[in-house]
Amino acid sequence: MKKATAMEQFTERFSAAVVYAILSSVAINFFFQPGHIYSSGVTGLAQILTTLSHNWLGYTIPVSVTLYALNIPLFVLAWYKIGHKFTIYTILTVTLSSIFIQLVPEVTLTTDPIINAIFGGLTMGTGIGYGLRNGISSGGTDIVSISIRKKTGRNVGFISLMFNTVIVLITGILFGWKYMFYSLLTIFVSSRVTDAVYTKQKRMQVMIVTKKAPEVCKAIQDKLHRGVTIINDAEGAYTHDKTTVLITIITRAEFSFFKAIMKKVDDTAFVSISENVKILGNFVDD
Repeated sequence: MKKATAMEQFTERFSAAVVYAILSSVAINFFFQPGHIYSSGVTGLAQILTTLSHNWLGYTIPVSVTLYALNIPLFVLAWYKIGHKFTIYTILTVTLSSIFIQLVPEVTLTTDPIINAIFGGLTMGTGIGYGLRNGISSGGTDIVSISIRKKTGRNVGFISLMFNTVIVLITGILFGWKYMFYSLLTIFVSSRVTDAVYTKQKRMQVMIVTKKAPEVCKAIQDKLHRGVTIINDAEGAYTHDKTTVLITIITRAEFSFFKAIMKKVDDTAFVSISENVKILGNFVDD
């Protein structure tokens, strides 16, 4: 069962990495590069280095190469400061993304920078949000932010904001202030779409009708560290068998682990799930 669960998790994350790689390559090669729009984070920095290589060296270093090169020292940082499993999935995601960016041809769909900024941000945000939703990181500032947070406790969002501020200022200074504003637009769109797609912290109410209440309670408390409300002496309307109803709240990110727990402990239990519930009172967010 443990091997099956691990394989399911790998398949889910590998699929998410492929989806992110495709969407990020489309965003960069269909919208960002043709429109001279610069993305957020390390991707934006990689685009800047690619543009500078053309202007200064007379030879264009592909975005796929600069993006991967910038991530290599961050892989080392993640390996020692965050965790090996996180790093392996991040390397997989960045590698696939770089390959797809190299393979997908650069196509100019429109020369309108506003359209490129909006649709590039929408495509990139969808990819990032989908990846985060399935437990993978696209590398770059994710690694820096998490490492700094683990060491200092500073808010990750604030750290990312500061990095992106530097990126857009460099864009304005080097290429013109109008490109800074276009880049700000794409970063705004991307962040909003990411928030809409990424539902990790959305809460789900789970109601479990089971005859193995003690085992299910113990598994949820030990594996997910969530409290459980127990309603004893429930009765099925058809069979009139005595059962127990358990109620707990989990996050969207914990759902796959919850499914694995139920499959292992009581795969005959009836489970009902309500999404996006509102909570009043104590609830621990990771």
